[in-house]
Parts: sequence; C-alpha cells; structure tokens
Amino acid sequence: MGEYITTYTGKHFEPSNPDPEMIRIEDIAHALSLICRGNGHVKTFWSVGQHCINCAKEAWARGLSNRMVLACLLHDASECYMSDIPRPFKKELPEYRSLEKSLLDMIYGKFLGASLAPEEQAQLKEIDDAMLWYDLENLLNEAQFGEPPEMHIDLDYSVRSFQAVENEYLEFFYRFSGKEMPKSV
Repeated sequence: MGEYITTYTGKHFEPSNPDPEMIRIEDIAHALSLICRGNGHVKTFWSVGQHCINCAKEAWARGLSNRMVLACLLHDASECYMSDIPRPFKKELPEYRSLEKSLLDMIYGKFLGASLAPEEQAQLKEIDDAMLWYDLENLLNEAQFGEPPEMHIDLDYSVRSFQAVENEYLEFFYRFSGKEMPKSV
C-alpha cells in the first residue's frame, strides 16, 4: 500500500503530492455524492454534492458567468481527495488548509483554466455562506440569527439517491463547461 488513495475511476491519487492529470470529474461527482455534509451531523443524509449543486444553481440564478457556476459546483471538490473537515476544526489546521487550497487551485486550473480571482472568491464565499445558513436551519433545525440571506432558488432538502446526485453533478459540469458529456457517463 502506497501514499495514495484509489479513486472511483481507479486512479492512484496522492493528496499530499497531487498530479492534475489524475483529477477526474467523474471521481469528484461520485465521491461528493456519497460524502455527507456537516460531518454526518444532520437530521437526514445530505451530500456535499447536493450542496455544491445548490451553490451552482444559485450562481446561475444570480446571472453569474458559466465560470462562476462551475466554480460553485467545484468549490468543495478537494474534499473528494482530502475528506471534509468541519469549519471550526479546519481553522486550527493551517497545514491542511494550505494543502486544500493548493489542491483546489489545481482543480480550478484544470477545469476553469485558472484559480479564482479575489472578486470571484468573494462571490463564491457569499453563495457558500448563504447556503450554509439554510443548511444549518434545515438540516440541523438550528436557528440562525439575523435576516435570512436572499436566495434566488427554491431549496429542496429531499433525500435523493447518490446516483441521481452524481448524474446531476455531471450534467451541470458538462452543461456549463461547454464540453460534451461522454456517452459512458
């Protein structure tokens, strides 16, 4: 056994020494559809993939560029290789955050052509934070303070099969990337 994880598509990916040639959208879509949001501390299963799809839908509904829709779809893609760590704990792990940022920049470079500019990062953070507000309200019944963030989509927290989420993730990716979806997907 080496210093790698074996991905859904059979790649041997080294999270601490990532190779962009090994990054596959199919691995990202599959893994994120199976990883539970909130480290599993939710009243019903809700995947990171569903969260990312909602963020992408919100970006689209706000009239943002296809690049920003894809950035929202991919914003947690590093978690398919590094796992998810809750925000409060992640703040205490500077080395993890550095590796995560590096990997995410590599993912953005591969699928968007370049890392996000500061303005794009701000737009993404606004959408991600708004979605977190509603996720906490709906998935944990945890009352949030202040005015609810404005949303441009209707949120549906229905439990869906991981295959349906994986397929929707891939459909969104191919639709907004302008690439043709392979027949085998």
